[in-house]
Amino acid sequence: MLAAAGLEFTTAMPGIDEEAIKSAHLEGASDHSRALAIAEILASRKALTVAQRHAGALVIGSDQILICDGKIFSKAIDEASARDTLRALRGREHELIAAVVIGKDDAIVWKHADNARLTMRDFSDEFLDQYLMSEIPEVLGSVGCYRIEGRGAQLFSRAVGDQFSIRGLPLLPLLEALRGFGVLTR
Repeated sequence: MLAAAGLEFTTAMPGIDEEAIKSAHLEGASDHSRALAIAEILASRKALTVAQRHAGALVIGSDQILICDGKIFSKAIDEASARDTLRALRGREHELIAAVVIGKDDAIVWKHADNARLTMRDFSDEFLDQYLMSEIPEVLGSVGCYRIEGRGAQLFSRAVGDQFSIRGLPLLPLLEALRGFGVLTR
């Protein structure tokens, strides 16, 4: 998305244990506020971990959390877990919370979160088999095991929310922030 928007950037892997961070923050608040907090914490940890290695650089960190019926989902690790995720979401509405932050040195200098609500249609097992055959391994990088900008659109009967946020990055607010930091021309 950043490249398509015309940004020049370098990528870096933060090397954080996302599952450990999620587990440490699963107790407490309501489903939505807990998921929002986890998305913001993960995005912040990613940005700060990389920013501390690149003094003075503005570092973007982002994360997306999927919540359905009170359960927070993690990325599938293989086809079997992708199948389990899609079966759990089939015929149900779920919420995606996308958080993005900008870190510099040891501080978060900007943050934003957005949410979307999506309803998966009650698709057949035959469709599920065809979908997984064509989309594995690419969808393993998505918390809901879909890429709505592609074949994954066929999974849904309804999607309410910003398409960039659904894809995992609230792009328009991020671009505005980058203009504010002088990275992009106003």
